[in-house]
Amino acid sequence: MNPWFETVAEAQRRARKRLPKSVYGALIAGSERGQTIEDNQSAFTELGFAPHCAGPIGARDQSTTVLGQRVSMPVLISPTGVQAVHPDGEVAVARAAAARGIAMGLSSFASKPIEAVIAANPATLFQLYWCGDKDQILERMARAKRAGAVGLILTLDWSFSHGRDWGSPVIPETLDLRTMLRFAPQTLARPRWLATYLRSGSIPDLTAPNMAVGGGPAPGFFGAYGEWMQTPAPDWADVAWICAQWDGPVLLKGVMRVDDARRAVDAGVTGISVSNHGGNNLDGTPAAIRALPVLAEAVGDQIEVLLDGGIRRGSDVVKAVALGARAVLIGRAYLWGLAANGQAGVENVLDILRGGIDSALLGLRKTAITDLTPDDIVIPAGFSRALGVPTGEKDSGKRDFTKDGSVAAAGARH
Repeated sequence: MNPWFETVAEAQRRARKRLPKSVYGALIAGSERGQTIEDNQSAFTELGFAPHCAGPIGARDQSTTVLGQRVSMPVLISPTGVQAVHPDGEVAVARAAAARGIAMGLSSFASKPIEAVIAANPATLFQLYWCGDKDQILERMARAKRAGAVGLILTLDWSFSHGRDWGSPVIPETLDLRTMLRFAPQTLARPRWLATYLRSGSIPDLTAPNMAVGGGPAPGFFGAYGEWMQTPAPDWADVAWICAQWDGPVLLKGVMRVDDARRAVDAGVTGISVSNHGGNNLDGTPAAIRALPVLAEAVGDQIEVLLDGGIRRGSDVVKAVALGARAVLIGRAYLWGLAANGQAGVENVLDILRGGIDSALLGLRKTAITDLTPDDIVIPAGFSRALGVPTGEKDSGKRDFTKDGSVAAAGARH
């Protein structure tokens, strides 16, 4: 089989054929019935393009600046937890991102230490969960700063839903002999995945080395999650405290409401990521792209606005940027590439997105990604969702809101 694939959908197909059932299930899972994860993708199909028929057709410039980092295209690696799809995990992803000139987001619950990941890609942002007491949080932040992290991603868009209508994917707590025997039928059914680990001389690592504190050992994957679940949720004062302590770019991930976006500005964040945690938070939350236009209009002149959720094509990236995103973060897409062909598979996915962005810019007759505007997009009436807009603003006539919080004719372009 040719190791190169032409679409993200093909990367997903190869990942499904290569990975044990439970590992693949963890990649595609969404909370409860999967309403939000489905809307994250299908919402992009409701948006169209309004191309020009004449104009410049020279080279297209996809580069931009995000959180102080110059990137070759408006795509960043979204932090995802233990990447057991490949033995090189986050290091392979970081190398691929560096090779393609984009920034890397590293999860607190990653399987590789932050020092190794930053060595592979100096443009790494460390994702922080509000986990443990403030001294522990400060210790993790200090380690990230010493390692050279260029920014912080504070993730608040997750409340840990166990419920999935098709059954939660089975993820073992440890990989002892008993567990290995239990999962042996799944593993033996995927010999190529097993062979990759055997050649590396390792087994899937279910520890979280970046969560270690006080000189103690790294906790197990579920031990780290258990600590997070038992930590009281942060308030806006805590967000401001994080910004003050980090003294650098902070991206707040998980904003879906206008009132929250404005509080984030007041707290001192550098940017927000419009995100519903890839459909793994509260099912029934609208697609991130539906919330983007209103949020970009509300705070886009004060902070950077990014989008995370549902990106599968370069044209999706272009739609998001045209509607106000500085850049997008991708998750499942690069994990499927990693599963399909390691570092080269991640590079393959990034090249697919780059090619799709270029094609869309060419069709729109744009010479730079920064030239995009909402006028390049066909936005159907009722597409956008205006969440958390004060009642006074809804009644002010600035926008035409429907009863369900969607934006009607105002803002729709045909």
